[in-house]
Amino acid sequence: MNIKINKESQVPDYLQLINQIKKGVSSSEQEINRLIKDVDNAAAILDLERSVILKAFRQLEFQGILHQETDSTFVVNNQAESSRYSARGVSSDKTEVHQAIASLDKGLYPDAFCKISEDFLSEREDYCNLIHSDGAGTKSIVGYLQYKELGDPKVFRGIAQDSIVMNLDDLICSGARSSILISTTINRNAMNCPQEVIKELIFGTEDFLESMRSLGINIHSGGGETADVGDLTGTIIVDSCATAILKRQDVIKNEISEDLTIVGFSSTGKASYETAENSGIGSNGLTSARHELLSNFYKEKYPETADLSIDPALSYCGRWRLEDQLPRTSMTIGSALLSPTRTYAPLIAALCKEFKDEIKGLVHCSGGGQTKCLRFGKNIHFVKDQLFKVPPLFKTIQLASNTSWHEMYKTFNMGHRMELYIKPRHVDSVISLAKNFKIEAKIIGYTEWAKNNCLTLKKGNQKLFYGS
Repeated sequence: MNIKINKESQVPDYLQLINQIKKGVSSSEQEINRLIKDVDNAAAILDLERSVILKAFRQLEFQGILHQETDSTFVVNNQAESSRYSARGVSSDKTEVHQAIASLDKGLYPDAFCKISEDFLSEREDYCNLIHSDGAGTKSIVGYLQYKELGDPKVFRGIAQDSIVMNLDDLICSGARSSILISTTINRNAMNCPQEVIKELIFGTEDFLESMRSLGINIHSGGGETADVGDLTGTIIVDSCATAILKRQDVIKNEISEDLTIVGFSSTGKASYETAENSGIGSNGLTSARHELLSNFYKEKYPETADLSIDPALSYCGRWRLEDQLPRTSMTIGSALLSPTRTYAPLIAALCKEFKDEIKGLVHCSGGGQTKCLRFGKNIHFVKDQLFKVPPLFKTIQLASNTSWHEMYKTFNMGHRMELYIKPRHVDSVISLAKNFKIEAKIIGYTEWAKNNCLTLKKGNQKLFYGS
C-alpha cells in the first residue's frame, strides 16, 4: 500500500492520512507498521508537518486503532474493534478518562457509584459528601436543530431536564435522595442561541426541580452560569453540577457479589410522573444517533452543528428529517431523539425505603451502556440473558448504520437505563413496586464468580462478550 496525500483535495491532510491508515490496518499492510514507528520519519516521507502526523495518529489512538508507545512512536493495536462511535471523536465508556484518574483517591467507599468524600461541608463524622458533574451532551444539538426549524425555544426545557437527570440519577445510585443542590452552566453561541433559549432552560430547570420535590426528592437550584463562548461552540452546551450531604448509613456501597439477581427498569413507555411516551434514548449516544439518522440536509443548512474534522461519510449520513415518522411508533424522529431523559429517582427512593439493607448495588447504564456494570464489584461475571426487547429507536439506528450489536450495547442503554442488584427472594416485590410508577421491571440476568470482571449479553441466539 502506497500512502499518498493529495494536497489539492478539499479533504484535510490529516483526515486523508487517517482514512488510508485505517484501510492499511484492516488489510494487514506492513507498510503501516513501518510508517507509524517514527513520527518524524513519517512527516519526512509524507511531506507533512509533524503536528499533522501527530493529530492523525492521536485520533487513531483515541479510536483504539493505534497505541502510543513513546512521544514519537506508535504501534497498531491488534485488539482494536472498529467503532463508528469513536470515529466521530467520542468515547462510549471514557476509557482514557478512567485510566487518567486510576491512581487518584477513590473516596470513602471505592465501589460506590459516585466518589464519596468525608463531610467537608458540615464536618460531621456520621455524614459524607458527594459532588457530581454531567450534562445533556450533544443532545442539545438536536434541540438546537428543532428550535431552528420550528422556532419554538420550549424544546430546551427537555434539555434542562436531561442535564439534571444525568447528575441526579448517578447520585441516587450512591444513596443520595435528599439535601441535593444543583447548579447549571450554559455555554452558548449567543448569535445562534439568544435570550429566549436561556429563558426556557432556566424555566425548564425550575419546573423539573419542582416536580421532583412534589415526588419527595429534596433537590434545589443553587444558581448557575451562562457564558458566551462562540469561539468554542456553534450552538449550545448545557452542563450541571450537583452536590449532596447524606448519612454514611444511607450510602449504597455497590457491594456486588455473586449469586445476585439483576433487575432492569425499562427506559421506554410512560412513567406515572412523565407527560409523554419515552423513546428510551436518555442522554448517551446522541452523537451516533444524530448522525446515523439525520440527513445531510442539516449539515448543509446548519454547518455549525457538524465537526468538519471527522470523516464526511460519518457526518449526517442518515435519510430522515426531524418531522419524519420513526418506524413502528407514533413518534417522529425528532420527538424520539428529544425524549427527556427519564429519572428513576422517585422509584429508587421508594425502593430504598422498602429494601434499605437489601439493595446490594445500583448501576445507571449511562456512559458505556450495558457494559457500565463492569466497573463495579470484583471477580464478577455479569450475565444478562433476559434483556428487554430492543426499542424501535435503537433498532432503527442499528439498521440504518449496520453498527454491530456489540457496539450498540456498549453505546446505548438498549431498553433499560437503571439496574438493581438484589437477592432473588426480593425480586417479585421490587417488580411490583415499580408497577406503581408505571415503569416496567423484569429480571434481566444474574451474577456469578469469575476470575476477572466480565459480561455476557444474550441477543437472541447470539452471545456478546465484554471483558473489564
